[in-house]
Amino acid sequence: MRAARYHGPGDIRVEEVPKPEIEGPDHAIVRVTHTAICGSDLWFYRGESDREAPSPVGHEPMGIVEEVGEDVVSVEPGDRVLAPFAVSCGACEFCRKGLHTSCVNGDSWGGDNGGGQGEYVRCTQADGTLVRVPDRHADDPETLRSLLPLTDVLCTGHHAAVSAGVDEGATCAVVGDGAVGLCGVLAARRLGAERIVAVGHHEDRLAIAEEFGATDLVSARGEAAVEAVREVTNGGANHVLECVGAESAMETAVNVARPGATVGYVGVPHGMDAGVDLFPFFGDNITLRGGVAPVRAYIEELMADVLQGTLDPSPVFTKTVDLEGVPEGYRAMDERDAVKVLVEL
Repeated sequence: MRAARYHGPGDIRVEEVPKPEIEGPDHAIVRVTHTAICGSDLWFYRGESDREAPSPVGHEPMGIVEEVGEDVVSVEPGDRVLAPFAVSCGACEFCRKGLHTSCVNGDSWGGDNGGGQGEYVRCTQADGTLVRVPDRHADDPETLRSLLPLTDVLCTGHHAAVSAGVDEGATCAVVGDGAVGLCGVLAARRLGAERIVAVGHHEDRLAIAEEFGATDLVSARGEAAVEAVREVTNGGANHVLECVGAESAMETAVNVARPGATVGYVGVPHGMDAGVDLFPFFGDNITLRGGVAPVRAYIEELMADVLQGTLDPSPVFTKTVDLEGVPEGYRAMDERDAVKVLVEL
């Protein structure tokens, strides 16, 4: 099969690799029809995190089940399915409490499972991971485009909003204008936030944030951003979504938080080797909650709204490529020419 692989910083190649096969009774093979490039993929692409080279890339697959192991009961060949970025069993202690990313039987799309940016993937925990798309929506191109963000960014933005305690009538600030931050705005609006301040520094992305429900836009960095958010929120927000992961973003998040506020963080931490300064949290009784999003816990709830037409994250896809165009998709995201790249196979 053809699949994208990492060969070093700035070097993504689409190559012939072995097609994954069923190796266990709980496995499934999925022919990928849609996938995406994630902002977190840029960390290794830029050489800012370690990754084996060569290695398969991608973790946001959606496609058609081709084959299942003898113990799989939730899906069958021909079903349209999507999958979260982490494979989970759905039955262990942590899956049962909605913390699928800590699954004791967990797995990833990397290694010999195929990677999410290739023609096929092997899901090693099919019943606990794969989510079936209802037949009446399984072949509608626009619906599928709206469903694909459920594999990661929509659920991750939702996790930030939930972790921050966003509820009806809330005032919140969203730090970051990438796909996760934009989906955080969308999630905050869905949860009933009355005022949503989107913080970023790309006008085109802030325009999407406004489309998604942001009531105030702050195009600034550092202290200028902090001052602007404090001004429009009369001293800070009660709910803050940190959707970047950089040290500067966390500093902005805590500095725009009102005393007694909650910061929900979902950005993959980078540049925090010295650790997070807890004194601002301590001094103003600010709560820090979040972490890697247990996407599988949220998919059905959010899918219902997408299928009803009341939730549409698809505007985060500002560029579409085919499989051979994946290297160009990485370049576009790295150079900020695209918010998020959709890959259609």
